[in-house]
Amino acid sequence: MNINSPIGIFDSGVGGLTVARELFSLLPSEDIIYFGDVGRTPYGGRSENIIKQFTRQDISFLMEKKVKLIICACNTSSAVAIEDVKDRFDVEIIGVIKPGATVAADKTKNGMIGVIGTRATINSDAYAKTIKRIDPKLNVISHPCPLFVPLVEENYLENEAAKIIAGNYLQVMKDAGIDTLVLGCTHYPLMKDIISQIMGDSVRLIDSGEETAKAAQHYLYSITAVKEFVEKSKGERKFYVSDVPHQFSGIASRFLGHNIDSIEQVDITKY
Repeated sequence: MNINSPIGIFDSGVGGLTVARELFSLLPSEDIIYFGDVGRTPYGGRSENIIKQFTRQDISFLMEKKVKLIICACNTSSAVAIEDVKDRFDVEIIGVIKPGATVAADKTKNGMIGVIGTRATINSDAYAKTIKRIDPKLNVISHPCPLFVPLVEENYLENEAAKIIAGNYLQVMKDAGIDTLVLGCTHYPLMKDIISQIMGDSVRLIDSGEETAKAAQHYLYSITAVKEFVEKSKGERKFYVSDVPHQFSGIASRFLGHNIDSIEQVDITKY
């Protein structure tokens, strides 16, 4: 492994940029390559075999860039495909399920943990299974929130409709008396304020993307593979998509808090 090699991140769309944003902050000197498969998003409605195929292609693309670590920022791929495909590649691959589940299990006080995500992630039961493996005594309440993704991507968060929809979705969590809520989709951190208002100060929100970035930081430090920090400099950030770069740019700027200068389109089907 070359210590100066980049970190690779992939997602089925733009949500994984919340993980990238955290990495920019935690490891500012690292070069980062992001691939968003916006041409085939979402993965959630696909068959298991197709999700695995797409995941292999995404990883193969990043491997071509000689990355030293890959982060699967897609909850669907993390839940369905990563364990099946990771042994085919000679690189560490970190998904978003385990980091979020681990922190939730550690932080809960009353043993009642909520998990929200897309239908595919919730139907996979991946978070609940992982939490139960950590501590079988914990109770997990999972609930899909399918409208959260379009609300974020359409920048509808200031609209009263967003609060009404969130209130309806989250009522099951309030009724269950959870004290910890896992945001099991990388879009959901952009809804933190709304979710926090509804759930109240007594419920801790676990950002799975943030915890995944911390897990990546910990791993690189553990193998002494962190690029040397240079004062007032930052690593190179490259962004690739499978389709429609101009649409990606507009949404991505909201996720990152700044504009992206360059985005390159690639044919992911050749990998």
